[in-house]
Amino acid sequence: MTSNSAPPSPPSPPSPLLSPILNTQFAFHRTLTDFLTIAIHTILYTRELYPQSTFITARAYNLSVHQNRHPLVCRWINSSIDALDPLLEKNTVKRVVLVIYAPSGEVLERFLFDISRFPVVDDHEKYTEFDGARGIGNVVDVNEQLRHTIRKLDYAGSKMQPLPEDCTYTLAVELRDEAEPPIGHPQPWVPSEPSLQTGETGGSERIGSDLGGVKSMPVRLVESGDFILESWIEEGAAKFKCDGL
Repeated sequence: MTSNSAPPSPPSPPSPLLSPILNTQFAFHRTLTDFLTIAIHTILYTRELYPQSTFITARAYNLSVHQNRHPLVCRWINSSIDALDPLLEKNTVKRVVLVIYAPSGEVLERFLFDISRFPVVDDHEKYTEFDGARGIGNVVDVNEQLRHTIRKLDYAGSKMQPLPEDCTYTLAVELRDEAEPPIGHPQPWVPSEPSLQTGETGGSERIGSDLGGVKSMPVRLVESGDFILESWIEEGAAKFKCDGL
């Protein structure tokens, strides 16, 4: 599923949670969405999807980070992250993926954030504290690991081969196997193109053909209690066919 909003005040850095521990599903999700906001800005900067002069420097996780300052870009990022909340509350999200496309529409790069090992909690218990030590994560520890993840994304993105001009991007979610696709109106998510769909192929060579890429790069595994977030980068075959790459 991909965001149905079109990319075009920079978002505030994550505000510290009052509790020193991550002991509710709400705290897990708030920490995740704050991180994803910063990660998306970082990727847009390092992959030069917008001129780097359109970014400002801010602070998050006690680290200098890049934020695009164009209102439409910020609005798209914020609305896409907001659209994740209902899916997170229903425990349907397996991965969040930023996909970068060539001008021709071929998949060049995918930045993946896997939360499949997050605890599954009913929506009405999202503010209920986890029992015992299970699920509990330390905020300081998690934020330190997220800081290193942002640094690795920044470094990896700046060292990868340049993208061609006029690339586009979108935010996608991969659903858990047992999850039902989101329905309703208005619908912020639309089905991904067949090459990025998971599940049964039905004999089609296109289904899932762009998943996995031809080259992958691990970014970091963040783990504290049941807060387990794994991230990596995939580069598609089309990237190495583009002129000049």
